[in-house]
Amino acid sequence: MTAMSDSSRKRWLALIVLCLGDLMIVLDTTIVNVALPSIREDLAFTETSLVWVVNAYMLTYGGFLLLGGRLGDLYGQRRLFLLGTTLFTLASLACGLAGSQGLLVAARAVQGLGGAVVSAIVLSLIMNLFTEPVERAKAMGIYGFVMAGGGSVGALLGGLLTDALSWHWVFLVNIPIGVAVYALTVILLRESRAPAGTARLDVGGAVTVTASLMLAVYAVVNGNEVGWTSAQTLTLLGAAAGLLALFLALETWVRDPLMPLRLFRLRSVATANVVGILWSAAMFAWFFVSALYLQLVLGYSAMQVGLAFLPANLIMAAFSLGLSAKMVMRFGIRVPLAAGLALTAAGLALFALSPVDGSFALHVLPGMALLGIGCGMAMNPVLLAAMSDVPQSESGLASGVVNTAFMMGGALGLAVLASLAAARTDRLLALGADSLAALNGGYHIAFAIGAAFAAAASLASAALLRAAPQPAANSLAPAPEGETATPSPRAAR
Repeated sequence: MTAMSDSSRKRWLALIVLCLGDLMIVLDTTIVNVALPSIREDLAFTETSLVWVVNAYMLTYGGFLLLGGRLGDLYGQRRLFLLGTTLFTLASLACGLAGSQGLLVAARAVQGLGGAVVSAIVLSLIMNLFTEPVERAKAMGIYGFVMAGGGSVGALLGGLLTDALSWHWVFLVNIPIGVAVYALTVILLRESRAPAGTARLDVGGAVTVTASLMLAVYAVVNGNEVGWTSAQTLTLLGAAAGLLALFLALETWVRDPLMPLRLFRLRSVATANVVGILWSAAMFAWFFVSALYLQLVLGYSAMQVGLAFLPANLIMAAFSLGLSAKMVMRFGIRVPLAAGLALTAAGLALFALSPVDGSFALHVLPGMALLGIGCGMAMNPVLLAAMSDVPQSESGLASGVVNTAFMMGGALGLAVLASLAAARTDRLLALGADSLAALNGGYHIAFAIGAAFAAAASLASAALLRAAPQPAANSLAPAPEGETATPSPRAAR
């Protein structure tokens, strides 16, 4: 009993470490945004060049997610997690010490590479640590809370660090976290990898899919600046589509494909990725557009914006850390996922009705509450659906695929919604509306379409996932330490 207790305690400590490592990555996607004005002033960025502080990170992060997951399967997930953590931590140090534009942008690109490797592998490490259904549901709830709430915490932390110290500290704060994560990972996690000689890296697939993703991300993040119908944007998107088609063709005949297409024959995997694309587009609309509404329309400070998200974060914590797992064990995946996404759509719809002179209690808190409940309910089921039917030898790949779906859906969705919001604002200004009303009208369009995305994801999950309850807690015995039991196929349907 003592040995089992120690083993269980070690697994939960390892989960905390893994979540802390991934929290660094999630925080970094938003914490930097608050510091951008200070970075611009200190390093003399122009309006055009400043965008590369964000885009350099997104480019490498989006491009290497899929490859990072597969490398973990082939060469050891713990080894790649440690490598990604090291790259991210050293790049954070370089960012924090940067005294020139070139060094900061280059270090941000390396940060994105390290972040992609960590994000692509952490989900599979968690799934392999927790094989018993009740524990797995709880663990995925904790991970889901970190994923869902990290962005909001980043805005608050970014404001605190920038105001109290300087912009350098939004990067330097990662150093002690990264060192602690590395050391504790070495202590708490053992290596697991495919047997030697069983597979080799699909170089052609790696090159084509990474180039395709990087071109697509580049086209998306620059779409608003150069125009969505410009020759540059259309050429880049066309090249990305061509490379993706070549990648899919390669995967059908190579012996050891980077992404075995048979994974998508699993209904749960295919559905989870479609839902992830739609939902991440809605979530990006919520976080970024609502932050703009609070700051530019209602006049909130950066600190107040972070505090405004606190109710949603607390509600997500309650669901993700306990209630969501109980719902999954009672109702299976389909019901809480569809219901959570429907509540997310309702929360965004409320924001689409928010007025220029809105108050927090009447026009912000209700939407935040619904979004907190919805995201807290849905995050655990969608991750379980994406991972539970996948064999351990391909868990890193599946983790990379679902993370890529979330990232690409969010980036593309946000870029499109931001473009539509800007067009609506310009039209209202041309019609004589004042600046605040025009801004708010543009945000309404973004919120409304985000609500439509979430509603579509809810319908897709309700229609495509099978209605089957999670297996009973005793139906899947935990594997001995260092081994992984095969999850029941019913667990993710």
